[in-house]
Amino acid sequence: MTTEVNLSSKFSQIHEHWKPHIAGELNGQLIKLVKFQGEFVWHHHDQEDEMFFVVKGQFRMEFQDKTVHIGEGEFIIVPRGVEHKPVADEECWVMLFEPASTLNTGNVVNERTVRELKRL
Repeated sequence: MTTEVNLSSKFSQIHEHWKPHIAGELNGQLIKLVKFQGEFVWHHHDQEDEMFFVVKGQFRMEFQDKTVHIGEGEFIIVPRGVEHKPVADEECWVMLFEPASTLNTGNVVNERTVRELKRL
Protein backbone atom coordinates (compact mmCIF):
# COMPACT_ATOMS: atom_id res chain seq x y z
CA MET A 1 0.00 0.00 0.00
CA THR A 2 1.26 3.48 -0.79
CA THR A 3 0.71 6.43 1.49
CA GLU A 4 2.07 9.94 1.85
CA VAL A 5 4.53 10.80 4.62
CA ASN A 6 4.27 14.08 6.50
CA LEU A 7 7.79 14.92 7.69
CA SER A 8 6.69 17.38 10.38
CA SER A 9 4.39 14.76 11.86
CA LYS A 10 7.11 12.11 11.78
CA PHE A 11 9.74 14.39 13.32
CA SER A 12 7.28 15.31 16.11
CA GLN A 13 7.48 11.65 17.21
CA ILE A 14 11.26 11.81 17.72
CA HIS A 15 12.27 12.90 21.21
CA GLU A 16 15.97 12.01 21.37
CA HIS A 17 18.91 13.48 19.50
CA TRP A 18 21.21 11.29 17.39
CA LYS A 19 18.76 8.35 17.40
CA PRO A 20 17.64 7.57 13.82
CA HIS A 21 14.15 6.24 13.07
CA ILE A 22 12.92 4.53 9.90
CA ALA A 23 10.39 6.56 7.90
CA GLY A 24 10.43 4.43 4.74
CA GLU A 25 12.26 1.97 2.51
CA LEU A 26 13.25 2.21 -1.12
CA ASN A 27 15.18 -0.40 -3.15
CA GLY A 28 17.19 -1.68 -0.20
CA GLN A 29 17.74 1.81 1.14
CA LEU A 30 16.29 3.12 4.37
CA ILE A 31 14.92 6.62 4.69
CA LYS A 32 15.86 7.59 8.22
CA LEU A 33 14.86 10.64 10.21
CA VAL A 34 17.06 11.92 13.01
CA LYS A 35 17.34 15.06 15.11
CA PHE A 36 20.86 16.42 15.55
CA GLN A 37 21.98 18.62 18.43
CA GLY A 38 25.50 18.95 19.77
CA GLU A 39 28.42 16.89 18.50
CA PHE A 40 28.31 13.33 17.24
CA VAL A 41 31.38 11.05 17.08
CA TRP A 42 34.17 10.86 14.54
CA HIS A 43 33.52 7.80 12.38
CA HIS A 44 33.46 6.43 8.84
CA HIS A 45 31.61 3.73 6.92
CA ASP A 46 33.68 1.13 5.10
CA GLN A 47 30.96 -0.04 2.69
CA GLU A 48 28.34 2.72 2.40
CA ASP A 49 28.02 6.28 1.18
CA GLU A 50 25.64 8.43 3.24
CA MET A 51 23.32 11.24 2.19
CA PHE A 52 22.26 13.85 4.75
CA PHE A 53 19.34 16.13 3.72
CA VAL A 54 18.49 19.02 6.06
CA VAL A 55 14.72 19.33 6.50
CA LYS A 56 14.88 22.03 9.20
CA GLY A 57 17.78 23.98 10.68
CA GLN A 58 21.43 23.63 9.82
CA PHE A 59 24.51 21.66 10.81
CA ARG A 60 28.13 21.36 9.87
CA MET A 61 29.92 18.27 8.71
CA GLU A 62 33.46 18.21 10.01
CA PHE A 63 36.10 16.35 8.05
CA GLN A 64 39.77 15.92 8.91
CA ASP A 65 40.76 18.67 6.45
CA LYS A 66 37.69 20.95 6.24
CA THR A 67 34.23 21.83 7.53
CA VAL A 68 31.12 22.03 5.32
CA HIS A 69 27.98 23.91 6.43
CA ILE A 70 24.68 22.39 5.29
CA GLY A 71 21.52 24.48 5.54
CA GLU A 72 17.82 23.86 5.26
CA GLY A 73 16.91 22.36 1.89
CA GLU A 74 20.51 21.28 1.21
CA PHE A 75 22.18 17.89 1.30
CA ILE A 76 25.66 16.43 1.46
CA ILE A 77 26.89 13.01 0.43
CA VAL A 78 29.74 11.56 2.47
CA PRO A 79 31.60 8.90 0.47
CA ARG A 80 32.43 5.56 2.07
CA GLY A 81 35.69 5.52 3.99
CA VAL A 82 35.70 9.27 4.70
CA GLU A 83 36.08 10.18 8.39
CA HIS A 84 33.39 12.67 9.43
CA LYS A 85 31.58 14.16 12.41
CA PRO A 86 28.22 15.98 12.24
CA VAL A 87 27.78 18.93 14.62
CA ALA A 88 24.62 21.00 15.20
CA ASP A 89 24.74 24.04 17.46
CA GLU A 90 20.93 24.04 17.59
CA GLU A 91 18.43 21.27 16.88
CA CYS A 92 18.44 20.22 13.25
CA TRP A 93 16.09 17.79 11.47
CA VAL A 94 17.89 15.50 9.03
CA MET A 95 16.71 12.87 6.57
CA LEU A 96 19.25 10.16 5.73
CA PHE A 97 19.28 7.91 2.67
CA GLU A 98 21.49 4.90 3.16
CA PRO A 99 21.63 1.11 2.82
CA ALA A 100 19.68 -0.82 5.45
CA SER A 101 22.96 -2.28 6.73
CA THR A 102 24.42 1.13 7.67
CA LEU A 103 25.19 1.51 11.37
CA ASN A 104 24.78 5.10 12.57
CA THR A 105 28.24 5.18 14.19
CA GLY A 106 29.96 3.33 11.35
CA ASN A 107 33.27 1.84 12.46
CA VAL A 108 32.79 3.03 16.07
CA VAL A 109 30.66 1.20 18.60
CA ASN A 110 29.71 3.21 21.68
CA GLU A 111 26.72 4.44 23.70
CA ARG A 112 25.34 6.25 20.63
CA THR A 113 25.30 3.15 18.45
CA VAL A 114 21.73 2.18 17.48
CA ARG A 115 21.48 -1.36 16.13
CA GLU A 116 17.67 -1.73 16.18
CA LEU A 117 15.87 1.21 14.58
CA LYS A 118 12.26 2.02 15.43
CA ARG A 119 9.77 2.63 12.64
CA LEU A 120 7.70 5.78 12.70
